[in-house]
Amino acid sequence: MAAVTSTAVLSAGEGKSEVLYTLKTQCSLKGEPAKACVVEAVNQGESTLYRHKIGDDVMTIRVRDQPVRMDLWSKDLKAWTSLKRAEARLSTNTMCFNGMDLCAVNPNYLNSILQNHAQVMKGRDHVMVHFGSDGRVDASCYDDGCDVVRK
Repeated sequence: MAAVTSTAVLSAGEGKSEVLYTLKTQCSLKGEPAKACVVEAVNQGESTLYRHKIGDDVMTIRVRDQPVRMDLWSKDLKAWTSLKRAEARLSTNTMCFNGMDLCAVNPNYLNSILQNHAQVMKGRDHVMVHFGSDGRVDASCYDDGCDVVRK
C-alpha cells in the first residue's frame, strides 16, 4: 500500500527546490516483479522531478509544462533523454514509462490528474501519451484508443 511520508523544503544549487511529497510504494524496472521503492516529487523551477529510488537504483523522470514534455535522466549519458511514452492505469494507480522500463504505483500524481482534468478523465481507466522526436506530445489516447496509438 502506498503511503505519503513527508513534505520538506531543500536547498538546491541556484534557488530552492520544494519537495512536494515522498511516497513509499512499489516500483518495477524492465517488467520485473515490483519491489519496495520511494518516489520523491520535487518542484524545481518550471519542472517537477519524480525520483524513483529502487534499492540502489535511482530513476528520475522530469515533467515540464508548456508544452508538456517528459524526460528520463540517463546516468550513462549524464543528460536528459525524451521519453517515448508514458501511460497510467487509474484502477491500479500505476504509471509506466517507455513501456515497462519503469513502473510505479503513484496515487498522488494520478489523483492530481483526475482532479485537474475531471471532465476529460471521467469514466476513463487507461491513458497514454506518446512523445515525438522533439520530446513534445504528439498523440494521446484513452482506453481502447491506445491500441491505435501503439501501432
